[in-house]
Amino acid sequence: MSYTKLALILAAGNGSRLAACSGESPKPLVPLHGKPLLQHVMSGCCEAGIERFVIVVGYRGHMIQEWYRNRPLNGVDVTWIENPEYRKANGVSVLRAKDLIHEPFLLLMADHIFEPATARALLRQPLGEHDVILAVDRKIDRVFDLDDATKVRLEGNRIVDIGKNLDHYNALDTGMFLCQPALFSCLESAMTHGNCSLSDGLRVMSRYRTFKAFDIGEACWQDVDTPAALDYAHGSFCERSWPGQQVASPVYAWS
Repeated sequence: MSYTKLALILAAGNGSRLAACSGESPKPLVPLHGKPLLQHVMSGCCEAGIERFVIVVGYRGHMIQEWYRNRPLNGVDVTWIENPEYRKANGVSVLRAKDLIHEPFLLLMADHIFEPATARALLRQPLGEHDVILAVDRKIDRVFDLDDATKVRLEGNRIVDIGKNLDHYNALDTGMFLCQPALFSCLESAMTHGNCSLSDGLRVMSRYRTFKAFDIGEACWQDVDTPAALDYAHGSFCERSWPGQQVASPVYAWS
């Protein structure tokens, strides 16, 4: 068992497709029920047992750090990393954390909302020395905006291919990974002209048979990447609080 207490969150992109909702703010600060997307992600992590965060920022990253300074989480440690190449693919953001992370870690996107119980269950999965485990959703017929989802092809619990444009797939990428630091070397080997996506590195890992799947079952998640997806999330999630604060409604309520 890994039982890691560390999460790496990617919060560097400019979120151009959500610009109509973000105004001058970076995408991680787009409000969902009055609270930034990043707050929902960090709160969910804390409920799952995470105590340390490494957060990669890029586009208007100073605004994200200023927001957090004004509303810090008690009892957790946050390290910020700048990615000046935030216009490149997200694998570049992951590699920015290479020199800081030398243990298993939870990898998350700042715009993917999830149930804390899903993260907690993923953290309990046995993790081999060179493994990455992706939380996958087999409920393909229920996903919002299937065209935009990253597809996954499984053989048993092993992932053999991943990408947005797969013709043959049987699950979807939820944006939540339990990783060994071996991921970094796979990303470096996938680098072309100084650029690579996370999926590029994971395809390398699949060739070594160390890229595995964890089925989330009936749990729910949402990639909040467009105004339509944000509207959908507003109808599917209740307000989140920072850990320790009280809310009258449940933390999550799924439609």
